[in-house]
Formats: sequence, structure tokens, C-alpha cells
Amino acid sequence: MLIDGLFTESVNAGETRHRDRPVLLYFDQNGVLGGHLSHHTNAEYVIHGVPMSLFTRKLEAAFDFYGVPYQQTRKGTRDGSELEGRAGSHQIPVLITPENWALADTTPVIGTLDERYPARRMVPAGLPGLLVHVVEEILDEWVARVMVHYRWHYPENTRDVLATGFGLELSLEEAVKHPAAQWGPRACRATGTELIEHQQAAEHEYITMLDALETQLAETPYALGDRPCAVDCMLLGGLRAHTNRDPIPDLSRFTRVLEWNEQQGSAWQGDGVLADFPTSTPFAQFVLELGRDHYAPFLLGNAQALAAGHKSFVVDTYGTPCSYLTRPYPEQSRQMIFDRIRHRLDDREQAAARTWLEDVGLAACFWPPEA
Repeated sequence: MLIDGLFTESVNAGETRHRDRPVLLYFDQNGVLGGHLSHHTNAEYVIHGVPMSLFTRKLEAAFDFYGVPYQQTRKGTRDGSELEGRAGSHQIPVLITPENWALADTTPVIGTLDERYPARRMVPAGLPGLLVHVVEEILDEWVARVMVHYRWHYPENTRDVLATGFGLELSLEEAVKHPAAQWGPRACRATGTELIEHQQAAEHEYITMLDALETQLAETPYALGDRPCAVDCMLLGGLRAHTNRDPIPDLSRFTRVLEWNEQQGSAWQGDGVLADFPTSTPFAQFVLELGRDHYAPFLLGNAQALAAGHKSFVVDTYGTPCSYLTRPYPEQSRQMIFDRIRHRLDDREQAAARTWLEDVGLAACFWPPEA
């Protein structure tokens, strides 16, 4: 996934086995989780991560909505543990299943859990599932970078995370110079928030998104309707790990958002429906427009740079040129959307999907080239 405020998460092809019987579990070339997953025990799941990690908190929010017991175990990134080898990733979170499988990357992990708990799916089947997947993608791979900026460009946040996560009591000057804090500015430079004008625009984008969510929550209990989905998990992950945890920004005026954040997902009874496809909710439309205007140029520029073997590229962001590090994961991630369209939609649904993606200005990003 996109770089987290502390960590990243990714996934590599690999095999893991049940402790009693061999079971192949794999990620295909598009990053889609495969394997036979229908049999599981009553043992608990274990999430290995940290509370200040966006994607750890995203996965925890999903488990709360599933109503499934889980344990939490602290794990940092690149800790050299045996768990990293088993998961095929040095990032967090890593989920250990009741069968003792080690899984990484929250998007396919949630897909796996949806198959196990279909009455509480976080990504529905059919066209509504495509819409959820696309909105989640924009939040995962674009909006999440704002968390990195807030955490590492504000000394107050940097000092706080070093105190909480590392037990270091430092002054503001000491905090920003600490070796553990040097990763953050590099991550910001890689994801397009190095320059002050891009920082300010990214903050405005995030706060405006929260305005849209605040308005939406006056109409529906969740971001996309009357039941939660993966989009809610991502939003809650950001609030709980970053923006409602760190000293900056001040979110006190978003009263509905903060009340929603405090609700226990386990209280959801599994009822309700998402807003209809393709209109969905005004909040979904806001994120889709954000994706069209800002994420799409980045995503297509990254794909072109990756194909050309370039280490970095420049595209206009918020009206001015912006430099980005070329990264393989955004391309792998959109391949998962290609796969959903190719293999999980019938011919009629595919035609409707193409029309919708063209209407929202995202066909160039998410319509499979050969479909």
C-alpha cells in the first residue's frame, strides 16, 4: 500500500502452509489473493502492527465491522522476524489466521475475509463492489500520503510519535534531527509533498474531504450509505492512527466525524444497504472527482515511468509541476481493479462499468487495456 505515516505495506508472491495439512496460498501476477480459503477454525486472528500505523488501524476497523474476535500484537517494520519471511513482506500489518497463515496487504486481506464472512462484506459483489474498490483505492494510494506529510513535516507530530512509539522525550529541534525522523521527509519527497505549496494544497484537500464526510454523516451512518464498507475502514484507519491522534491537525470542528470515529464497529448488526450504483453518495462523488483531478495524473505518470524504467517523474499536481518517486505498488494495486472487472463482472456489468468509469473520468486509470 501507499507509504504509511510510520510504515508501508506490500506483498510478494509466496507460499504458506496450514500447520496440519498443506494448503497453497498465493498472490497472482495482479496481486490478487488466491487459494482454498473456505475451511477455518474457531481460533482467533492476530493482527501484528502498531496503533500509529494507518493500515494496521484500517484492518482493525474491518475486524470490528466483521464482528470477529482478534488479538493485537506489536510489530514494527523491517524487524527481521520470521513473520516477515512467512508473509512475504517486511511491512505491517501482518495478519495471522486461525490456520496459521501469514497474510499482508489490507486490500486482498479484506477480500479474503469477505469470502469468510459474506453477510458482512466490506466490498460487495458486482458493480457496487467496483465502486467501493475504486474509492478505497483513491483513499489508499492518494489521500493517505497526507498522513505522511502531517506526521513528519510538523515537529509537534514528529516529537509526539517519537515519544509514544520510541519512548524518546525530545525537544522539537531534537525530534526533527533524530535519525528515526529522517525517513519521513524522504517519504514526503517521494509522494509529492516536499514543497510548501503542495503541502498546503494536500492539507486543504484532506480537510475539504472531511467537510464532505461531515455533511454525509448527517444523512447516512456511513460514508457510502447505511452499512459500512472498506471505504469506512480506510477513513477510520487514518483518523485513529494519524489525524485524530497526532497534535496536528485540529479536527475539533468535525463533530459528526469524531462521534462516528468513537463508535464501536462491533455494534453494527450487519444490516443496511449501500447507496445505489452508480450515483452512490455525495461523499463518494467527492472522492471520485478528487481521483479524476489529482490521483489519475499521478497514477498514469507513474505507470509510464515504470514502463520506461525511470526512477522518478514529474506531473502537474494542484496546478504546478510536482516530482514523484516511481513506485511499483500503485501499478500492482490498480491491476487488482483490472482483475475485478475482468473476472468478477459479467458482460452486462462490464458494459455498465465502462460507461461509469468514462462518466467519472477514470476509464484511463481503471478500465483494463485488453477488456
